[in-house]
Amino acid sequence: MASEEELFASVDALLNEEPHLPPPAERARLREAAGITQARLATALKTTTQSVKNWENGRSEPKSPRLDAYQRLLNGWAAKYPAPGNAPAASVAAMAPAASGEPAASTGETADVPHAPAVAAATPARPADRPAAASRRPAPRKAVQSAADPRFPHGPLAVLDGDGSAYGTGGIVLDCPATTVVELVEWTLHESGLGAPKLNRHGKDSDPLIVLTAAAAVKLGLPERLEGHEQRRSLRLPEDHPVVKQVVKAKWRLTQRGFGPWARIYRKAQGRERQCVQLAILSWDALDERAWPGVTEMEPADIARVLGVYATRVITPRGSTAVSGLELMTALRPPTRAVRDEASGNWVPGHNPGSLGTEPMDPAPPEATPEHPVVVDSGWRGGFLNEEAYQWVRPVELLSDEECTLPYAVGLDLNTAFLAAAARLVVGLSAPDHFRAPTFNPKIPGSWLVDLSHIEVNPRLPSPFTPDGTRPTGPAWYQTHTVAYAQELGYNVTPLEAYLRRETGAYLDPWHDRLKEAYADTLADLGVTKELTDVEFLTAMERYKDADPAMAAVLAAIKATVKGGIGKLRERPQGKRYKEGERWPALQRPTWRPDIRAAVISKARVNMHRKLANMARMTGLYPLAVLSDCVVYPSSGDSPLDFLPYAASGKPQPGAFRLGPNPGLAKLEGVQTMLWAVDLMEKGYNPARHIKGGDAVLDEGE
Repeated sequence: MASEEELFASVDALLNEEPHLPPPAERARLREAAGITQARLATALKTTTQSVKNWENGRSEPKSPRLDAYQRLLNGWAAKYPAPGNAPAASVAAMAPAASGEPAASTGETADVPHAPAVAAATPARPADRPAAASRRPAPRKAVQSAADPRFPHGPLAVLDGDGSAYGTGGIVLDCPATTVVELVEWTLHESGLGAPKLNRHGKDSDPLIVLTAAAAVKLGLPERLEGHEQRRSLRLPEDHPVVKQVVKAKWRLTQRGFGPWARIYRKAQGRERQCVQLAILSWDALDERAWPGVTEMEPADIARVLGVYATRVITPRGSTAVSGLELMTALRPPTRAVRDEASGNWVPGHNPGSLGTEPMDPAPPEATPEHPVVVDSGWRGGFLNEEAYQWVRPVELLSDEECTLPYAVGLDLNTAFLAAAARLVVGLSAPDHFRAPTFNPKIPGSWLVDLSHIEVNPRLPSPFTPDGTRPTGPAWYQTHTVAYAQELGYNVTPLEAYLRRETGAYLDPWHDRLKEAYADTLADLGVTKELTDVEFLTAMERYKDADPAMAAVLAAIKATVKGGIGKLRERPQGKRYKEGERWPALQRPTWRPDIRAAVISKARVNMHRKLANMARMTGLYPLAVLSDCVVYPSSGDSPLDFLPYAASGKPQPGAFRLGPNPGLAKLEGVQTMLWAVDLMEKGYNPARHIKGGDAVLDEGE
């Protein structure tokens, strides 16, 4: 028999062993049940988000003392959120309710935007090889998804891999038995439980999105990449491709853009139920690297997380971020609503007030592009609006000796400047009417022919009236905001002509509100919040991309949605075969509205100039260069804190540039030496384009 001393020694040995953690899946479940993101947990444990991912995937284990702290946290969560009973998992088909249910109608008149639920950061591990009889089992989902639409229990989309695993939002994994595109469409519509509710009570539900990895595409009979010169040039499969033939034979249809990187497969709606599935093929470059940095290289579960967050906060992707930005406008301001026909008593589609309607509208000649039929057919020679973003460099000879002796050039970038400009922006909703010698009214949106060449501005600032910052030389066409700013500066304006719209409204308001919330929520997930001090904000912005690359990709996509959506309002014709005067496809949609694009950019440029002028008045500093929403200043230090104006209380001075995460506020874009900036200016280059260390993209809404 063992002695008491031996028994105590054995017990002490057990107590001194490293603690044993619950299985990886249970760690993820406990964190999700507590509503904590991986990024927040990583911050608490003084580690990286990737390390937390690895712990929850079983790829690695924490070491002491972090191990002890992690186990203590998990034990506390386990007491609060015990594991549910081991009930048998139901199949996807059994879990999906009948699709006839309608979400409750909102009482809002314009946009019924559902609140975005918290974001799940869990990344499920790839399932092992499954038995032949696939049981479509969802992985554990977090409890905060209780507000999801019961018609779409598995979220808006799934990423399908070559082994039949369909990775959804919230960490679920569905088994997809489809081996052909037709089978995939049927499974998606009838078994997957995928889709998203409409964003406005007068709108339509979002069609389910299936994203195909390269392996899934090959399994379904598609080429891994578009093959041959014609396919790559047209970005679609030829009509005689076997998969296209299968789709047509099964009585399904493709949209006019055919079977390309974003293929929409549909049948005529049955009653109130749409029959449409959106496919995105990753290996066909469906996700542009500039808008979705690093996403195509992620694991399928991480891709589902990125796209799922975007779908929840913005809209289910329907193409490029530019296309999604434009579609979001229509989803939030549907063109029609149900109205009662007085003659028959039936409900019929009628115009939805505040929307752009169902019919395309020709612009006024000065609002159009030179190749537009309105211009070519009429022989218009009266000039065009030139409302574009700033591209300005101060002449080198206007640099003072004191400025040249400063050591640094510091670039500031305004957060989503176009989005800030869209806030409470009144635009025209009806066709333009022509007026001669009208009295200027800053409340009427439109285009005005007016001479602003008499207005003087400090030569060390760009002119607020031209994109290149030069002084106007005579009468020219301007958008309402530009002319109103001339009045604000104290000058009289006498328009010669104008094209004005009688019906007006803040068409972009719900679009602005939804994207602003998405932008703020995503930055907050990355640790950048409005409660931070300016010093803390600058530090957080330096590190946010490393905190969570997936959420950083969502943020990049949101910013691209803003720019691209505004650019789509004036989409130009494409292709070598186009001839001036022909109507191109974009002109067939009501959202081809160059006048609205001009209004956004005009307001954004005026906002920029107003801040530049206030900075000069408060600090005596003048910019070296401006490129769209980026401005470069000479500075005595390598931080914006060295030259931005603050009150004695420490608060930022109103009217000048301010640091912060909100749209329209500023962040640090980059720092270089003053010598570097002057050298670029002497060579005719714009320092604002290169201040970050690379070649910036001009955010001109194209």
